[in-house]
Amino acid sequence: MNVVVLGAGLEGTVSAWYLRAAGHAVTVLERQPAAGMETSFANGGQISVSHAEPWANPGAPIKVLKWLAREDAPLLFRLRADYRQWQWGLQFLVECLPARARRNTAALVKLGMYSRASLQELRRETGIHYDELTRGILHLYTDPEEFEAARAPAELMRGMGLDRQLKTPGECVAIEPALAACKHLLAGGTYSDSDESGDAHKFTQALAKLCAQRGVLFDFDVDIKSISATGQEITGIEILRKDRKPETIRADAYVLALGSYSPLFAQKLGIFLSIYPAKGYSVTMPVKNPGAAWSVSLTDDEHKLVYSRLGDRLRIAGTAELTGYNLDINQLRCEAIVKRTMDLFPDAGDPDKAQYWTGLRPSTPSNVPYIGRTKYPNLFLNTGHGTLGWTHACGSGRALADIVSGRKPEVDFAFT
Repeated sequence: MNVVVLGAGLEGTVSAWYLRAAGHAVTVLERQPAAGMETSFANGGQISVSHAEPWANPGAPIKVLKWLAREDAPLLFRLRADYRQWQWGLQFLVECLPARARRNTAALVKLGMYSRASLQELRRETGIHYDELTRGILHLYTDPEEFEAARAPAELMRGMGLDRQLKTPGECVAIEPALAACKHLLAGGTYSDSDESGDAHKFTQALAKLCAQRGVLFDFDVDIKSISATGQEITGIEILRKDRKPETIRADAYVLALGSYSPLFAQKLGIFLSIYPAKGYSVTMPVKNPGAAWSVSLTDDEHKLVYSRLGDRLRIAGTAELTGYNLDINQLRCEAIVKRTMDLFPDAGDPDKAQYWTGLRPSTPSNVPYIGRTKYPNLFLNTGHGTLGWTHACGSGRALADIVSGRKPEVDFAFT
């Protein structure tokens, strides 16, 4: 079949790779001049299967209420006259119920394990490099109560087949020696040695090149105006190129992988996607002292931050701000990330050379993405991955290609 993929971010590019491997002719439409230039550009870098507990969990509502008045809060709701935000928020509260949180966690674990294995297979097949490290992920805690609260999720993860083990402060330092500078602050940690890290932007651009070598057509600098439908099928994509007249791109099948913008296009087709943009921040700085810089990827659960080593760069990312499609950088939130980093690792990086970035994560209330077929038989979804887009990318794209090809995906997941 001829398949058009809307979006050349991480999910769209990986979808194109697996669709081409399945024998389809693939065209990718992207408004940016290259692949991976928006949400995939400067994320936290973690392949964090062990971080599968969704934001929506039984303890979340109380935390969110405490954070409402804090400008630097890890999760900040900026209440707006936006019915989609309120609708998303109400569904988020429903997903915090214990039974629903357990179900969502199980779904994320299954997809994550499949996706990590698919990434490893792709890496062996292609030799692709993206500052990848396979040294695991260490979740650290500086609040004793938060560490105690981490015991139950860790046990739940182990029951689902993950290797998330509790660690003492001394064991944390043994895993990542850079933590010696802040050992006195640590209450403990949990460690998953099978998790990974790497630069999602580098991966996306490298994979796009490999896709092009195998015949995928990337059509950049294209403004996607609308998706046309007649009766029960999609009939084309209306686009506008720079300095040209509008035109229609037609194919046998279409994949919607436009991240936070997916629901805006879907809604016009009578498809409601419960996706809302969660603005995340990242700070990238050069390594100052290699001996003081981490190389094991870290997660600071209390501050909702992740720390990854990307070659000679340090990437710290996280927090979430629900404020619509606003992409203005909040200096206070960026400075709070730098402060927390310097408090833990005072000599690791050079904050004077820090680069700030923000992007919109396409978040569902449950954290579970939309993957599969819509009410239009020739329109498919691969969107809504939230903070786990890098973790779930290869598994989502591989499963999506199976569905488009009429095959049942290998992973046990409730596809759309």
